[in-house]
Amino acid sequence: MTDDSSDTDLWPTQRVVRGVPLYEVVKDQITEAIFAGRWPAGFALPNEVDLAERFGVAVGTLRRALDDLTREGLLARRRKTGTVVTGRPPQISLRFLLRYFRLHSLDGGLLQAEVQPPRVSLGEASEAEVAALSLSSGEEVLRIARLRTVGGLPVMTDLYVIPVARFPALPRTAEDMPGLIYGYLVETGGLKISALREKLAAVAASPEIAEELGLEPGAPVLLIEATVYDQNNRPVITALHHANTAQHRYVNELQ
Repeated sequence: MTDDSSDTDLWPTQRVVRGVPLYEVVKDQITEAIFAGRWPAGFALPNEVDLAERFGVAVGTLRRALDDLTREGLLARRRKTGTVVTGRPPQISLRFLLRYFRLHSLDGGLLQAEVQPPRVSLGEASEAEVAALSLSSGEEVLRIARLRTVGGLPVMTDLYVIPVARFPALPRTAEDMPGLIYGYLVETGGLKISALREKLAAVAASPEIAEELGLEPGAPVLLIEATVYDQNNRPVITALHHANTAQHRYVNELQ
């Protein structure tokens, strides 16, 4: 695929994030373009001078971002075509664990998931949520439920639980909810993530989960229980994901 400079959606403008090196911001923008499917496998990037101009950064800043993404496996340098999107799963770091869709096709290919409009609700934390997030009884939490689809078919449900007092700037309506929740909280909510802990189990789909995933109640699904910890090692976000792995595999590779 060649560059289509008339499509302005392909080229995000410079986004300054306080306290984050500019090359990391560029890396995140390129990563987002790849994971969102705007830059598919085989997409050839313009030369570094043109690309730096599109992002509004110096060539050295742009080159550092591209070098990192090449080492991580998202990009490749090719003699005739230049820098291209590989379409391969990246070498996972904490940065990718927080934004990377880890269901792969059976042949190991990277998939592009679409996120359906979320359902957002505000309420008092349950006993389980109080325990998981070390909250006080009666604290409010924001619950964000979403459905992910691949090729128009439902494959994963998400349920995020976020304490309101810790992240008061997080939008409380579905219309304003960011697509990349973790990225938003890092960039605008002051979140500094030290660890992500996941627990996996094979479970029988409840009637509600089965309906969302288009399965029969009781069908086997993969449950992923995730907890995000801040720089003080406090649990600050929990998430439950239910995945249909009949045609997909959950891949979490650390290198």
